[in-house]
Amino acid sequence: MKTIKAYLMLAVIALVVAACSGNGANNGRSGANAPDNASEAGSGKQEPVTIKYTFWGSPNEKKVQEAAIKGFMKKYPWITVKAQHIPEEYTTKLQTMAVSGETPDIGLLYGEDTMKWAEEGRLYNIKDFFDNDSEIQLTDVLENTQYWWDEGKLAGINGALEVFGLFYNKAMFEELGVEPLPTKAEEALSWEEFVEVAQRLTIDSGGRNALDPAFDPGKIKQFGISLPTWAYMNAVESNGGKFVNEDGTQFMLSEPEAVEAIQRWQDLIYKYHVAPTPTQSASFPGGATGLQSKKFAISMDGQWTLVDLGASGLDFGIGVLPVMKQMKTMNLGEPIVIFKDTKHPQEAWLLLKWMMNPENTLELQSSGLWMPVLKKWYEDPELIAKWAQGNSAHPEGYVDAILNNGFNNGFQNTVYYVRNVPEINSVLQPAFDLIWQGKQTAEQALGDVKPKVEAVLKGVYNR
Repeated sequence: MKTIKAYLMLAVIALVVAACSGNGANNGRSGANAPDNASEAGSGKQEPVTIKYTFWGSPNEKKVQEAAIKGFMKKYPWITVKAQHIPEEYTTKLQTMAVSGETPDIGLLYGEDTMKWAEEGRLYNIKDFFDNDSEIQLTDVLENTQYWWDEGKLAGINGALEVFGLFYNKAMFEELGVEPLPTKAEEALSWEEFVEVAQRLTIDSGGRNALDPAFDPGKIKQFGISLPTWAYMNAVESNGGKFVNEDGTQFMLSEPEAVEAIQRWQDLIYKYHVAPTPTQSASFPGGATGLQSKKFAISMDGQWTLVDLGASGLDFGIGVLPVMKQMKTMNLGEPIVIFKDTKHPQEAWLLLKWMMNPENTLELQSSGLWMPVLKKWYEDPELIAKWAQGNSAHPEGYVDAILNNGFNNGFQNTVYYVRNVPEINSVLQPAFDLIWQGKQTAEQALGDVKPKVEAVLKGVYNR
């Protein structure tokens, strides 16, 4: 998703006072509580209902979501869905809508906003809908896609799952005699092996790779890897580290496991010279374009990059992430929520269920942009074949390197469980700037920032 990096960025500060967040006990709306049997909400004669659904995304996402909504209205002809695409400043515009009494009934919401709005009473607990539905159970949904703000209180379910992997230009590997990357978790490269592969793929203007004693790091023609430094938790978790301790009262990135992992990523840039500096990264394109133009041979990225790779015509391969102590890949995804201001929660729930089912949004999955949130789409070979095989966005190796690895070895990004993430990140980001700019070691920067971060820790969300 084009907005995926919003997970680790600062949240927009809420502009609405508490008066805009609640509704009282019922507020005169029809069906203000979850239906006794939500799966039967469509039976019998129904009064016409109109609900508003807000979302963001690329032109392709917009097209496919609108098509999914047309299918929904065909199945439920008494429900009219007004789909509003908000490509920029989503949170700000949603806040403005709330102030003017035009809050949508259902829509996407950034993770950090979701937890805040849920605690303010502005979102429905969708666990209640699951509990009263005979067609779908919460156990059908991937656990790592669920946003819980308190025990028994579920704020939303990801619109899609996203995980990380390695994506590479096959021709560059062949030209340099480098073996294809492994796709199975049990065959993943060790960190040392991964560094060596990246060194062999990094070439200076004289044609020397980064293993050559005469290699010139000041005149690099192509880098071995493009590194998403914002996604450092992939390395931390793989090395046995954590962001905070179990109850969220202690900052753990300054502990040895996390420090070692983050230092290894910094070393890729400044010690081994196989990944570009922030300044160098800003001077050339990333993702599919960077691979096509041979600016780098490997892109460590979220699987959403497949939508561009699949459309690029590039002959690319997929590899599983390298492993430090254990195989891990970070799970991301923004949730779909039901806003408490809605007068039609039952109909909003029907739409949420509809959007969770890949049969209704299959183009988004098969294009490489989204991954499903329902477990059976990772377990049933016939369903897997519908989206993850036999198309340009999902070449051989995808099922093992991305689908299976994400399903078996995924962990949630911090926004799912750590309170006060926006303020934490505002304190933490300057330390990471020093690390990625090569001005301080990971140990120095994270050790210095530890007391500042712990001053703004507020624990974790109960589940």
